[in-house]
Amino acid sequence: MRLISIDVLKEGMVLGRTIWNEAGHPLLKKDVVINERIIQRLQQLNTHYVYINDKISEGIEVNETVSTVTRNKAISTIKDSFQSIDGLNPVNASYVLDQQSKAIISIVDELLSAVSGNEEILTILTDAYLFDEYLYQHSFQVTLYSIAIAKELGYSYEDLRLIGIGALLHDIGKLMVPKEILTKPGRLTHEEYEAMKQHTRYGFDLLRNLHSISLLVAHCAFQHHERIDGSGYPRGLVDFEIHPFAKIIGVADVFDAVTTSRVYREKMLPSQGLAILEAGSGTIYDARIVKALTKSVVHYPNGVILKLSDGRRGIVSRQNTLNAALPWIRIFEEQNQLLAATYEINLMDYPTATIESVEADYIARIE
Repeated sequence: MRLISIDVLKEGMVLGRTIWNEAGHPLLKKDVVINERIIQRLQQLNTHYVYINDKISEGIEVNETVSTVTRNKAISTIKDSFQSIDGLNPVNASYVLDQQSKAIISIVDELLSAVSGNEEILTILTDAYLFDEYLYQHSFQVTLYSIAIAKELGYSYEDLRLIGIGALLHDIGKLMVPKEILTKPGRLTHEEYEAMKQHTRYGFDLLRNLHSISLLVAHCAFQHHERIDGSGYPRGLVDFEIHPFAKIIGVADVFDAVTTSRVYREKMLPSQGLAILEAGSGTIYDARIVKALTKSVVHYPNGVILKLSDGRRGIVSRQNTLNAALPWIRIFEEQNQLLAATYEINLMDYPTATIESVEADYIARIE
């Protein structure tokens, strides 16, 4: 299967992966033939990429690290827990969330098991799941990225667990931010942005009063927008003043935010999101954490077309566990000429053939 931009999706193409709705039900099933109504519906749902089946990508599989069943269960638990405190005053909200803590910890344990028990590079398919409430999906995905980073950094099981809980609850303070600000499609005004920034304090005040969860979790919520150069908020802390767990969650938070579709911004592919973090590595973000992320997550998803500096084009066919930035690719074109037979190469074996561009909108001559 092949990943393509919704901008070049055409009638007659065949969907390669099922797309799920918020309730965990299939919205569009794998193998459905695309028509104009489906294209319009996907555009309305702010979908930017889909997988299709075609001849040159035949046999290429895309497997998410966490199963659809586990994902749906996790997001349902997050949604139930968050909705149970929505609208409550901080004291009552802390009490209710304490009652939810067993379910929250159980989900983190399941996600920790899925990531820790899988030696493959972390793969999360954000466009395969369409949610009306961004907060739940974001909390789930930041948890996975945070666990993967911490695992790469060698943290103990107990620390991984705490980091997972902190990541799952890092944005819970947003429940106390006015919904019209949270869901505003355009740029926030200065006053609205200042109100949004308060979610870190709200989250800290809520979580520090829990009896069933470590106080470190509250600090994760409080500090995940701090930056090592002091440019973050709410307190402008610098490197050594920020808890290491919050630094991890902060990097995971940014990566997920830029690689997930939003109403006001088109999502980036993982390689683009990683480039943003690498540009701030050592100045805005902890360099060790950024490096751990780059080693832990897929840069170029299976099924995406890459153009190489030597004039060849190919589709990512499988990941390279030795170097996430250099996957295996199936070459189908050389110097703009389609090949009679494709062949596969490991980019680690071709140091002079660098990746020139990602071409999710490439469709010429290959249907």
